Parts: sequence; structure tokens; C-alpha cells
Amino acid sequence: MEYTLLGKSNLNVSKLGFGCMSLNYNDQNSAFSIISKAIDNGINLFDTADLYDHGENEVLLGKAVKTKRHDIIIATKVGNQWRPDNQSWDWNPTKKYILASVEDSLRRLNTDYIDLYQLHGGTIADPIDETISAFEQLKREGKIRYYGISSIRPNVINEYIKKSHIVSVMMQYSLLDRRPEEACLSQLLEHNIGVLVRGGLAKGLLVNKPPVNYLNYTAEQVKDAADAVARNSGASRAVTQTALEFVFQHPAVSSAIVGIRTIEQLDEALKTIHSPKLNTEEMQQLRSAIPINKYEEHRI
Repeated sequence: MEYTLLGKSNLNVSKLGFGCMSLNYNDQNSAFSIISKAIDNGINLFDTADLYDHGENEVLLGKAVKTKRHDIIIATKVGNQWRPDNQSWDWNPTKKYILASVEDSLRRLNTDYIDLYQLHGGTIADPIDETISAFEQLKREGKIRYYGISSIRPNVINEYIKKSHIVSVMMQYSLLDRRPEEACLSQLLEHNIGVLVRGGLAKGLLVNKPPVNYLNYTAEQVKDAADAVARNSGASRAVTQTALEFVFQHPAVSSAIVGIRTIEQLDEALKTIHSPKLNTEEMQQLRSAIPINKYEEHRI
């Protein structure tokens, strides 16, 4: 397994991260086995959120890693507040809410510190200074080691780069979503802020799902992208590895968070560790398969 320091932190994160959202908390023994195998194969970054399964996802992760807590990096998120009906949620990035929520996450995760605490979204209308103040206080108190945000919005990212000490930004990035390439990735690289990629397989559309419209791409264009991935795969690199290697090629990327629910999915993802990197010709074939898209909103 390859490891990279996450931005300006001392968190040495695995190239492949484990997205916990898909784990089945009704089958805990299976989930524990999957997480244990991931750790045994070098994965040390586990990403969850207080939103997932009304907090039960954090509980599951906390139980699964209890005896290996100091060997792994726990990343969780805050900002989405469930309504009393537990059917929907509101956005709440206030200091009061963040300071209260971290206590609940610590209890559910059965730990006294969170390695990476992330704002689970964000808008330019947020009380950003107040949000940053909450994270900085939690760092001083030792309840979190570092903080970051989960966002693809250029205007939000710009504000946090200017005002905060974020060490990471989680964002969607894949062959079917190259919006971060326009400015965000190079900007974050310049400021030594690590990128945690989600959606590297584009909901499976680059791997095994039937083509459908995705973002601004038609189903036909999605098929073109998937076909390009398939053409650049073979005996030594399957389609999953090709799609993920495309993401890993960008120097701003610290880790790709892959949602894993089954042992089979874990095994397929783990093959990426040993798969050959894409060469220049292969990267060009992938890039030219479909036109690059651009993020038109949230720029100012």
C-alpha cells in the first residue's frame, strides 16, 4: 500500500480509503470482517459521517476498530442536522451545533479524538468564520486532530483556503466528473491541501452499470467513457483499477475513498494497490474519450 501525508497534517493516509457509508449495520459480523481485512491489507483511512444511518454508521465503525484504534485514521463529518421526524435534515454549520455534534460522534465512535473532522458540505452564505472558530476550538481541546471540508464549490473552497487551516478537501472527481481540474485541484496542490476523492467510479457507470445520463453527459457519452476505460484495461489492470488509476494520476490527490459493502468489492478495490499505473498514451486516450466538463455554479 502507498501512503501520503494529507496536506499539511501528519496523517499518513493510505492511497485507497474505505468509504463506510454502504456498510450494512444490520449484519455487523460481516462488516467487522470486511473492515478487518481492509486494515490487514494496509487501508488505514476510514470515512464516515454522523448523517449516515442516523449515526449508526459511526457506531459500527467504532466497534469494528476498537482494538486497532491507534493503527487507523478516522474521518467523520458534521453539518447535517436530522429533523425531529428523522426523515430529512437541515444544514447547520453553526459553532453551537458543531461543538455539540462532536460529542455525539466521539461517543458513537467510542474514541476520545477524531483524526479528521470534516464539514459535510458548505455554502458561501454560511457563517464561515464561526464554523472555522468551532473547528479551531476543537483542535485546541484535543477532540480533533485536524479538520477539512467536503465540497466541490469553488467559492466555498476559496474562503476556507484564505481563512482556515484545513488540511483536506473531499470532492467528487472521476473521468466523468473532471470539474475539479479547471482550478480546484491545482489551487489545493499549490496550498498543500490534500484532496480526498469520492465518486471515482462515477456510481459504477465507469465499471459495470448500464449507461444513463450523468451530470451534463448523455448516456451515449457515458458509454464512450466506459468504453475508453475498458479499452485501457486488460489482464494486468481491470476496469475498476483503470478508473481509479485515472484519479490517482493527479498529484493533488492524496487518497480515493471507495464505498465498500462486500468482501468482493473490497477485493476488487485492493487490486488497485498492485495494478500498473496509466502511461501517457493511456491517459490521453481516457481524457479524449469525452469533452471535459466545467463547474458553472458557485464561482463568486
